[in-house]
Amino acid sequence: MISWIQKYFQHHFKTIFAILLAVTIISFIFTIGASPGIGRGDRRYVDREFFGYNLAMAGDQQRLMGDATLSINLQVGAMMGLDNDQVQQYAFQRAASLHLADTWHIPASTEAEIKEAIKKLRMFAGQDGQFDPKAYATFRDNLKNSKGGVNAADIARVIGDDVRMEKVNALLAGPGYVLARDVRAQLERADTTWTLAIATADYASFAPDFKPTDVQLTKFFEDNVFRYEIPPRVVATYIEFPAANYVANVKITDAEVRAFYDANPARFPKPAAAKPADPKAPANADADFAAARPQVQATLIRERAQSLAQKAASDVAVAIFESKIPNGPALEGVLAGRKLQPKPLAPFTREAGPAELGNSPEIADAAFRLNKDRYISDALPTPNGAAVLFWKDIEPARKPPFVEVRAKVLADFTENEKRKRFVELGKVAKSQIEARLKAGDAFDKAVAAAGSSSGLKFETKSIAPFSLRSRPQDLDYTLLTALEQLSKGQVSDMVLSPDKGVLVYAQDKKLPDLSEANPKFAETKAQLATFSARMGATAYVAEIVERELKRTEPKVQ
Repeated sequence: MISWIQKYFQHHFKTIFAILLAVTIISFIFTIGASPGIGRGDRRYVDREFFGYNLAMAGDQQRLMGDATLSINLQVGAMMGLDNDQVQQYAFQRAASLHLADTWHIPASTEAEIKEAIKKLRMFAGQDGQFDPKAYATFRDNLKNSKGGVNAADIARVIGDDVRMEKVNALLAGPGYVLARDVRAQLERADTTWTLAIATADYASFAPDFKPTDVQLTKFFEDNVFRYEIPPRVVATYIEFPAANYVANVKITDAEVRAFYDANPARFPKPAAAKPADPKAPANADADFAAARPQVQATLIRERAQSLAQKAASDVAVAIFESKIPNGPALEGVLAGRKLQPKPLAPFTREAGPAELGNSPEIADAAFRLNKDRYISDALPTPNGAAVLFWKDIEPARKPPFVEVRAKVLADFTENEKRKRFVELGKVAKSQIEARLKAGDAFDKAVAAAGSSSGLKFETKSIAPFSLRSRPQDLDYTLLTALEQLSKGQVSDMVLSPDKGVLVYAQDKKLPDLSEANPKFAETKAQLATFSARMGATAYVAEIVERELKRTEPKVQ
């Protein structure tokens, strides 16, 4: 179900546990049915049922996303590399799978099943990848001592649901099916032994001498005019509520500062000591807190001030909406009476939000949901506090004249011409290297000759024999694309990356045993069958999610 999650990374227990405790306070951007602004309508909720959750209710959203986040943390060990959309996708598929479990009367997970599942969780795996009872015991102790947040009942419930979800996956996946030719292709790909030599040309130092004329630039512009089209831009003003203006209103107690630290220890790491700490010494939470207290207190005050700024902005937005003041002079008069002066924003696109507010894509998205009838936004978080937007106009997309974008056209043409010449010289160098290799030259000597005649600066390197199954950790992954069609004695086409071009020479290529007598044949067949089955199950659940979301989508009035 979570094949898209990055499964291979280093994880450290304290960091993981801190992330786990933060599940209940993570603020997710829930994109389903998002409101464009306060001016949208009469502020009534439209129920949107989704497999037992009402997506229109904040409580159900929190429950859906919180359980999914906890499930990911337990299964994978951390949330690194995941964005809100990925977590939301998993949350939807998880809910759909549990709905199928209920429909098919799959019973609740037993205590024995939950205990067995715990032993397989990555969160409790040791350095050898196996279940580490000590890590699990430490986790349970920390859980008992934590104040608020996730509790043992939450852990057991989520793991139990995940066990039921896996049963649904197993039923949907079935035994899987794979052809023998697919197995042989995979074995050949994974276990072929390669001995390579590579020649790397530096793209950054490649500086061909050419000066384009206006005729060339104009033709390039006309052929690629779509690249220079200026997309629609919102024209708006804004009122900002800086958090700094509310710091004086924040009152906190010592107990609140300590509670904030206890709930977020990973955010306040202990300063490095002059002497390495004794690993056998017991942890001293009071000392760690004392060392970090100034930072903890400042962070808590800043976050409380941010919340006050958000509330002040929201109060203004709601008051203006409920007064039903039309956009124009009347609104300006009301704002002046509140001593609020909107400031203009430079027109901005959906892709690049207003520079004055940190180029926030969330603010840009909110702005593009506004119009002349819904001219005021909700309170929006900004880097410095909060803001409310006031829609003025939208500039339609337009195609600028050449003179307006000449500088960009020149840069694009220059880069395009440089890369084109780099590729052409790469082809010439490849042919020259192949010819010299056939004549008996060593690879290094052949590359040196080709570099001299082409003007490219090459560096050569030999790579010891390897297979993709046991490839070196420092192997450049761009090389792997060249191996698909490469035979022994051949030189690949130049493999391009942003900063270099690489020619790969297959000095040797030894195929593995591709017969069914090879023990890896059955192993690979089973792996491919499982993968194929899982893909089918995931596609089926994704289809159910899409269908249910479409069925419950609010109708546009």
